[in-house]
Amino acid sequence: QVDVAAMAQLFGYVDVTDTGFIVAVLSIAFNPLFWNVVARWEHKTRVLSRVFGSPHAACYCLGAVILLLNCVRSHCFTEAMKSQPKLEGWVCHWTYYSGLAILAVGTLFVISSFLALGFTGTFLGDYFGILMEEKVTSFPFNILDNPMYWGSTAIYLGWSLM
Repeated sequence: QVDVAAMAQLFGYVDVTDTGFIVAVLSIAFNPLFWNVVARWEHKTRVLSRVFGSPHAACYCLGAVILLLNCVRSHCFTEAMKSQPKLEGWVCHWTYYSGLAILAVGTLFVISSFLALGFTGTFLGDYFGILMEEKVTSFPFNILDNPMYWGSTAIYLGWSLM
């Protein structure tokens, strides 16, 4: 038997009917779905590589679209956070600075992952046939298996706390 009391209490603090919240959830779900579908389609068909004239140009264009979608997602997330109820006990300096620290660690993981992988390594170059010389094992990949995902999650968690 499942105790749903904690979940019911959580939903007391989240307005799931708020339009901004719904748009944020949809944008959060849409982004990885979109880029994975497009990348797998490219891997099977090579249509984007042909349209753009090379796999590198196609990968850079997809990367630009992903970055644009991430900006939209971040905006939607920010707007949703502004309209959600606040936990009164958490509105203090300790929470703000904890959120800032978590955000900083997340940013460190995301930026160092990008620097280790490069643009095509970060933005699905392998689906375009752009392979790295060898597996990246330096920081932050020697700390976490998926530092870009964990870093992004930490950024949004930190942002939420702030």
